[in-house]
Amino acid sequence: MDVGCSRKDSSKPLIDEPENNKIRIVATVGMIADLVREVGGEHVQVTQLMGSGVDPHLYKPNRDDIQSILDSDLVFFAGHHLEGKMSATLEKLGDQKKVVGLSEQLKKESLLQDEDKQVDPHLWMDIALWTGILAPIAKELKNIKPENAAEFEKNSDEVGQKLVKLHELGRQAIQTIPEDQRILITSHDAFQYFGRAYGIEVYGIQGLSTESEAGLQRINDLVDLITTKQIAAIFIESSVPKKNIDSLIEGANAKGHTVKIGGELYSDAMGEASSFEGTYRGMMTHNLITVTQALGGQAEELATLQNMNDTASYHGAYE
Repeated sequence: MDVGCSRKDSSKPLIDEPENNKIRIVATVGMIADLVREVGGEHVQVTQLMGSGVDPHLYKPNRDDIQSILDSDLVFFAGHHLEGKMSATLEKLGDQKKVVGLSEQLKKESLLQDEDKQVDPHLWMDIALWTGILAPIAKELKNIKPENAAEFEKNSDEVGQKLVKLHELGRQAIQTIPEDQRILITSHDAFQYFGRAYGIEVYGIQGLSTESEAGLQRINDLVDLITTKQIAAIFIESSVPKKNIDSLIEGANAKGHTVKIGGELYSDAMGEASSFEGTYRGMMTHNLITVTQALGGQAEELATLQNMNDTASYHGAYE
């Protein structure tokens, strides 16, 4: 079992209002918690351990987290070492609770690895690939509440259809970026699945985990790439400090090329809980729009979906 990270703020876990007869679920990250809520509907109460702006690679579980796990019926985590320092805790508590690694349910041939053969854990960056966790979620919920099996399956199918639609709109949008500008540079290497899925070249300053340090040579190589390709924009991440991005901007300026920050992307954490970006579909819609527009492409259909959800509940907005 892969299971680990340090909370960036002092906020408590995001917990749905408790109600009797609901399946009590703990999910480590928002990209899982949101889909569990969609599949489980009114039959689940979800505790999300890591909220907006929290880096799962560095997260360390606290006493409240452990109690939430002990009080739960089921625990979902990503796996492949995304949760870093929390792995040992989940491993230990796995003897007492059903603990399910959802990324580990996906086909091995879909996984990417770095040069050290470490599996890239950021699978949700490929929307079509991430739909593969819906069936395992529904399966685990059906095991606990078989009387609601048909509803869980229906919800899973409907969510999957909406995600596939978003995936296709994303592919279309990225392809409107001028070909020589389809280069995405971010704070750490969280977007390789995004690059493979949507046809854009991807570079991260740090490695797969934010625990890795950015070397001076890596900074210099990326500055050379930015200036040689005349890249217009690079991107910060909501859960990673921007100092390394600032170093790239300063380096490019020193070589006579101005590169701007194209926007903030959601990599390892979603947006604020009350916002559209605080949902999985919302964070990916935001990322696709931000990258497309900053690099010179067009994302009208995606922007329409985003605008709809600024004023309405995101449920049903993709129908």
